[in-house]
Amino acid sequence: MSNVNVKGIEFTTIDGEKASMDDYAGHAVLVVNVASECGLTPQYEGLQELADDYRDRGFFVLGFPCNQFMGQEPGDESAIKDFTSGKYGITFPLSSKVDVNGEGQHPLYAELTKTADADGEAGDVQWNFEKFLISPQGEVVGRFRPKVEPGADELIDAIEEQLPV
Repeated sequence: MSNVNVKGIEFTTIDGEKASMDDYAGHAVLVVNVASECGLTPQYEGLQELADDYRDRGFFVLGFPCNQFMGQEPGDESAIKDFTSGKYGITFPLSSKVDVNGEGQHPLYAELTKTADADGEAGDVQWNFEKFLISPQGEVVGRFRPKVEPGADELIDAIEEQLPV
């Protein structure tokens, strides 16, 4: 378990509203940087399944659209929302577009990237669909690289360990 905690970190929703990680206190949360034109974009389907399967047990998926990886999220918030709801039926919360690495890195990702993955590596997000699991106490308890599918056993097991209900 890491000492990284994301309590109180604010972000803007895809609809332009203010939100905070405190809004999810007491819940397990999977934070994922997402993109609409990536080879991994079909992971949206599995992420929505996770959101649906575990919603009643105190779990949320939060998607953070990012255009830092080969320009694979070129649209504005309206286009992203239309694409995700139209093509994948996404109902889980999405943020406005953010930078997950570099000079303009969103404060949430500045904290998340301090957490190491299963191989002990922390640092920059490698690609779209990197996943961070947050405990009901706001601690970052897992980091899963982009190719870990939403239905992967190691991710499901980690989520189930954090479910408050």
